[in-house]
Amino acid sequence: MDRKDHQTPQGEIAQILVEFLEVAITSVVFLKGVYPNGAFERRRYMNLVVHRAKHPQLNEYIHSAVNGLLPFLTKDLIDRVAVVFFDDGGVPIERFVFKLNVNLSYNSKVQQADLEFSLRSFLIKLPVSGPLTKVLPQNCRWEITAYFRALPQASTSKDAEMWIPSDAKQWQQPPVITPIKSLSSEPLSLQVYAEDRNLSVPTN
Repeated sequence: MDRKDHQTPQGEIAQILVEFLEVAITSVVFLKGVYPNGAFERRRYMNLVVHRAKHPQLNEYIHSAVNGLLPFLTKDLIDRVAVVFFDDGGVPIERFVFKLNVNLSYNSKVQQADLEFSLRSFLIKLPVSGPLTKVLPQNCRWEITAYFRALPQASTSKDAEMWIPSDAKQWQQPPVITPIKSLSSEPLSLQVYAEDRNLSVPTN
């Protein structure tokens, strides 16, 4: 992807981040077995073998959703991006959460190779995290959800118009959290973890 239009450090970080998220979200969907393995093709990214959706609509959904976050990531308005899996009643079964923090005061040149090397470790970790997560039912559905620190105004930003409020049901109990990988650096902090529905009943 061309990064010429993102010359500020935050713009460079955000561009690298959306490229990473597109690959990582596809990896999560592949990992969870929502579609047959034949629905994906193998590609190379950051010198790793990763998966890309073959179906144009699936590929476009992931691409457009993640790239639509670019202007908001540049301004650090995105707190979390989640891949949410639902049962047939519309209740979330599991969430894969990417918690983000772009340092707005960072003014140095972005060391692209170092940042990509750090993000590469997430793509190594994700494919082996399957045993830590739930087995999904065959009739589940999924979506990409973004959690904004501050709600963008649709009237002043065309980029905000593609994001609509989620009507997904919420869990009654705090979720069970399974950490997967974390990164804390000067320009970018990132945590990836899975949230599962907590079915235990609290005792009085």
